[in-house]
Amino acid sequence: QTQLKSKEYDIVHLATHGEFGSSAEETYILTWEGECTIKDLATVLQTRHRSSALPVELLVFSACKTATGDSRAVLGIAGMSIRSGVRSTLAGLWPLNDQASAEFMAHFYQALAEPGVTKAEAFRQAQLALLNSPQLNTPYYWSPFVLVGNWL
Repeated sequence: QTQLKSKEYDIVHLATHGEFGSSAEETYILTWEGECTIKDLATVLQTRHRSSALPVELLVFSACKTATGDSRAVLGIAGMSIRSGVRSTLAGLWPLNDQASAEFMAHFYQALAEPGVTKAEAFRQAQLALLNSPQLNTPYYWSPFVLVGNWL
């Protein structure tokens, strides 16, 4: 919270576990101090959005089921992030494999660092890298993430 309020970051990556429940109180990400509810996270992101000249361009949740929702909260934690002023969110649809997630993120950030590469293209390149890996070429490994919001 302190970091998000005090500095302007283009990308925020949360490598933590999350849980989507049927209510906002049951939806949270884990932090060092305990659970951070979806309401708490939305408040932090909205406060930063209003006080900052630049929005968070990309919020990454490299955690299981952070893009899973229900009829009341489409796209779960990822959807809440977009509604809170974050331009794009990358999040997981189902339980993730740690090795595949780490490799996906390494390829994604490497591609994203290249001049002129959009988030969508970096996402595609990361998926292709895993698809071309003999150990990680099944959809379970290369397709658990979704990019929501602005793809540029």
